Amino acid sequence: MLILCLNCGSSSVKYRLYDCDAQKPLANGAVERVTVGGSFICHEVPGHEKLVINRECPDHKTAIKLVMDTLVNNEHGVIDSTDRIGAVGHRVVHGGEKFAKSVIIDDAALEAFRQISDLAPLHNPPNLMGIEAARELMPEIQHMAIMDTAWHQTMPPHAYLYALPYEWYEKYGIRRYGFHGTSFLYNAKRAAALLGKKPQECNLIICHIGNGASVNAVKNGKSYDTSMGLTPLEGLVMGTRAGDHDAAIGYYMMRKENLTAAQMENILNKKSGVYGITSKFTDRRDIEDAAAAGDKRCQLSVEIEGYRIKKYIGAYAAALGGVDAIIFTAGVGEMDSGIRERALSGLEFMGVKIDAEKNRIVKTRNAETEISVKDSKVRVFVIPTDEEMVFVEDVLALGRGTYTDPDHFTYSFQSAGYRNSLRDEGFEKDLKKRPGLKDCVAHPPKAAKPAKAAAKKKK
Repeated sequence: MLILCLNCGSSSVKYRLYDCDAQKPLANGAVERVTVGGSFICHEVPGHEKLVINRECPDHKTAIKLVMDTLVNNEHGVIDSTDRIGAVGHRVVHGGEKFAKSVIIDDAALEAFRQISDLAPLHNPPNLMGIEAARELMPEIQHMAIMDTAWHQTMPPHAYLYALPYEWYEKYGIRRYGFHGTSFLYNAKRAAALLGKKPQECNLIICHIGNGASVNAVKNGKSYDTSMGLTPLEGLVMGTRAGDHDAAIGYYMMRKENLTAAQMENILNKKSGVYGITSKFTDRRDIEDAAAAGDKRCQLSVEIEGYRIKKYIGAYAAALGGVDAIIFTAGVGEMDSGIRERALSGLEFMGVKIDAEKNRIVKTRNAETEISVKDSKVRVFVIPTDEEMVFVEDVLALGRGTYTDPDHFTYSFQSAGYRNSLRDEGFEKDLKKRPGLKDCVAHPPKAAKPAKAAAKKKK
């Protein structure tokens, strides 16, 4: 069975085609600049060069049609007909309180998504456009929704409620929802495997650090608290989002600059974060390079971002009452040793001991690595996230009627022996650049050997 995973943003459509029988991805890529002009598709097939095709996509339906045409193209396609696609999994950023797990999309589910769209006005509308376009193009197959917020529905009320008028929660659903749920789910299961424990036995702090960034406190294998709130604006310093700040600042600046609510929302979401501090960069690589060259604002940006992550790690360690492991994931978490160093330095008091050389070497999206020393009480892993595998397994299980919920469903990647073969080739290339990576690879503990049979009694 082939499963197509779609992640529709406001101006992009990301995709992966996965062969469940062969247990490997056949192709993945993205259509960029959808609706804004200058659109193009970047198409990748394992073992082949990356392909870029320029094609205008004025709407999401055209973009998804381009994806389908590319997959069946005689020269660079991977299947002979889109009829071979058995199901489609869609990313939905916000599921509110209505959805605590992945679901088959029907008209009722679509209407529920529409009703809560105002909780994520930048994300849910394009998600919905993608779902509607894909259902129109592929009406004969099942479509499933995988929610970013579903993983966090296990948070207790004292963690998800704000100290605001309670009727706001009752009438409008104002509460902490959290995001990056599929990434946290994947990392929580993989960390448990690397620790040699059941997921329900693990207390973890997972740092998903990318352009969007959040931290998740995982208690006994379940989401207990998370840094993002009602929207993805709260929490860490991000690429363009402000993260935590005094709410009164918005009102103050609206009066000072005569700004509308929409303008202020735009500033907090798109002109703040590390971009707001540096006034020119969102890419942490650019910021690190400029900081090394002496740019004071970039140096400040790095310090602020690392400090904010450290504060959340400390707060969540207290909330959990003990931590088995800290995990870094997503683009910055996987590749930026400087941010990791700043976030972890000074945490020796809580049992975190980092191998500085391993942390410096670890810059790979193709292997699970460990950057803590052997006697560190709290282990620190860098785990490349794989949200698409959550998509694939949820979609497959929903179609078979075997899916339960994130806590009780057993994923293939929970196995200690699980490996992502797609990353093997990339890791070999990484090793040529940094041979020391080989010594950083994290391995699950070996299974205990069965006890030897008792010696036969002498006659």
